[in-house]
Amino acid sequence: MLAFGSCLRKALVPRVLAPQVCSPFATGPRQSDGTFYEFRTYFLKPSKTNEFLENFKKNVNLRTAHSELVGYWSVEFGGRTNKVFHIWKYDNFAHRTAVRKALANDKAWQEEFLIPNLAFIDKQEVEITYLVPWCKIGKPPKEVHVLWWNESADSRAAGRHWSHEDPRVVAAVRESVNYLESQQNMFLIPASFSPLK
Repeated sequence: MLAFGSCLRKALVPRVLAPQVCSPFATGPRQSDGTFYEFRTYFLKPSKTNEFLENFKKNVNLRTAHSELVGYWSVEFGGRTNKVFHIWKYDNFAHRTAVRKALANDKAWQEEFLIPNLAFIDKQEVEITYLVPWCKIGKPPKEVHVLWWNESADSRAAGRHWSHEDPRVVAAVRESVNYLESQQNMFLIPASFSPLK
């Protein structure tokens, strides 16, 4: 099970923003290459979600011939359901551009998956993310992988309750809430063809 948090544009507390200081210098370790990850979210028509997932499973090889699929999940709960969330790895923006161009010219991808499934998609969202310098993507010790790993929804709830009793966590949350606009959590279920589970 994957718990995923993201930001929405809703302010939680009123605050005065300090003036921004721009500098060409970084204050922390930089990423050593241009590798980034594209987070794609497809909002699907409720009656077509299972058909969309089956079609992607059947044609996943057509898409992964062009770039690396990191993971593919459906939303169990948290926000709108009937959506899928997937992560693709790219070496740099030139690589992504080349992949998008190749997909546009791939007749098998276009005819066997894209054209038949476009009508199932209500909306798409795409975000670009980088790994923080101290983070690596790897397989977890169990067959469940998460951005925040939890064995179950119940274990996540228990961990959150425990952390809210820890004075260090409470102090950190009180300090960081000044920078938080909003938070949304989703539980994601991996597709059978997802590399990360």
